[in-house]
Amino acid sequence: MAEVKERIDRFPSPFEVEVPPGAEGWERLYPYYYLFRDEDRDTEEGKFWFFDGMHNPEPIYPFDSIMNENWWVALNQYTTRVWVVPPALGIDHRVVNGYLYISPNTITDPERIAERATHFTERAGYYFEHWDELYANWIRKAEDVIQRLKDLTFEDLPEREPMETITSGRGLMSSFDLLRDYSALLDNMHEIGYLHFEMLGLGYGAYLTFKEFCGKAFPGIGDQTIAKMVAGIDILFFRPDDEVRNLSQLAIDSSLAEVFTRDDTSPEQMLEDVAARPGGAAWLEAFEKAKDPWFWLATGPGYCHQHRAWVDDLTVPFQAMRGYIEKLQAGEDIRRPLEHILEERDRLTAEYRELLPTEEDKKPFDDLVQLARTVYPFVENHNFYVEHWHHSMFWNKVRDLGQIFVNHGFLEDREDIFYLHRYEVYDALYDLLAEWATETPARGRSHWPGEIADRKRIIEALRKWQPPPALGTPPEAVNEPFTIMLWGITTDTVKTWLQVLGGGDGETASNELRGFAAAPGVAEGPARVITAVEQLAEVQTGEILVCPITAPSWAPVFSRIKAAVSDIGGIMAHAAIVSREYGLPAVVGTGFATKRIKTGQMVRVDGDTGVVTILD
Repeated sequence: MAEVKERIDRFPSPFEVEVPPGAEGWERLYPYYYLFRDEDRDTEEGKFWFFDGMHNPEPIYPFDSIMNENWWVALNQYTTRVWVVPPALGIDHRVVNGYLYISPNTITDPERIAERATHFTERAGYYFEHWDELYANWIRKAEDVIQRLKDLTFEDLPEREPMETITSGRGLMSSFDLLRDYSALLDNMHEIGYLHFEMLGLGYGAYLTFKEFCGKAFPGIGDQTIAKMVAGIDILFFRPDDEVRNLSQLAIDSSLAEVFTRDDTSPEQMLEDVAARPGGAAWLEAFEKAKDPWFWLATGPGYCHQHRAWVDDLTVPFQAMRGYIEKLQAGEDIRRPLEHILEERDRLTAEYRELLPTEEDKKPFDDLVQLARTVYPFVENHNFYVEHWHHSMFWNKVRDLGQIFVNHGFLEDREDIFYLHRYEVYDALYDLLAEWATETPARGRSHWPGEIADRKRIIEALRKWQPPPALGTPPEAVNEPFTIMLWGITTDTVKTWLQVLGGGDGETASNELRGFAAAPGVAEGPARVITAVEQLAEVQTGEILVCPITAPSWAPVFSRIKAAVSDIGGIMAHAAIVSREYGLPAVVGTGFATKRIKTGQMVRVDGDTGVVTILD
């Protein structure tokens, strides 16, 4: 009985997690500051750590940790040092068996919260008052960073320094350029990280303030009802899907539909066939115009190099095009139901406004709903600029550098560079430069191939491990804005996870799962469990999508499914936002859906109550 009670009262200790067979020594893939230490055991066991499967659903490759280390500093400094968010002190990071676990640091002292609130009101107030101009300036800054990344190139070391180096008197060599450009690549990533979080926390803060107002003014109002009052914004993340829809219609108009609806034809072959047909040139011109920037859309969250962008792998958009063409040929309307969503938004807003007794009560409601609608686009739009357009291009620049190491025998494949931490790349780079300077064989040729082979073994072993949703001690309360809005971790979520774990391994006898009521409505259908982007092609019309988390590039799938269920996510998670815009029921943040539900099982998704029922 005591053992059951312990499991209900807390999550497993991060210090007692077993290493998967074959993954021994995984710790050396990550910097020391990312690991749990016995010296800190009492403190770190007393904290609440949850798995960040939203950004890193797979084991983190050593180089890829730059993404998390970047936001570890960038996000948190805005919370603590810039905006001075009253109840929050940032989010801590640790890696367990190659997976990222994070812990919100919160403040509970009312006096300290009140003192910080005065600073937050002044600082955030300035941005809210000047939002439109600051947002326009943000776009200029982000596009500048992306352009500088685009212009960055890695040139291999020449056999002899060119004569121009001598005649120009430059005094700097190709070795300097290579080292400088690698540093510039990392600086560019850090710079976009700072921009990433410049306004994001304020966007979440504005929405949370509106949500808290509604919760007090309208007792019992659901989260999805509040979300619907700020829905219907034409955010950038729908633009890539819109481009695919337009290309689908153009294919029909140009008598090219048959090319895109064949079985077992690669996108590359389709493009060749289009080029050889009448009307193909005009379609290809439209296709090339749509690709940059709208196909810089990663098939994952943008934090993992292996989730290639549409521009690198056309499989996802071309599969979507086939589906849209077939629907258009059947006479179906493939447009998003934006007009209906706007009508529903305005209706709900007016009805709840009328429930407020006086004009004095209605004034803050009007101000807060307007502020939430004003800042809402940034919450999603920044992701396209940062996590997709920029990050996808960044990964390709790293591959270009990896090719130079391949050329000199340090690596067998350009993708192998991702098994090195960014600091280790400096070591390998300097080894390479020393060889070039001295003509003494570099040690990297004998060191890195064997080391990378061992790391590949470790990563594959870690991939077989299933990270538990949380570790450590449950918090008394969760009040960190990002934790609530993005990951969907609330005090109630933690209690639900503990109840599930109390039934043993998360495999309870219950046929229900509970999460965030992210998008309203009820739907029933067969489940389709997707745990990797490669499985998207398996999704059939009328199914219920069940996944760890969705990515923006999955938007075309939402035109085929009846509802969505995810393990991770809050009211502002991508699955929640897209489901509301497509008018589909959704429940996010269930914690265990992909473990409890099997493909083919009949399930009911209740987006009004946040309950998923397994009917079989």
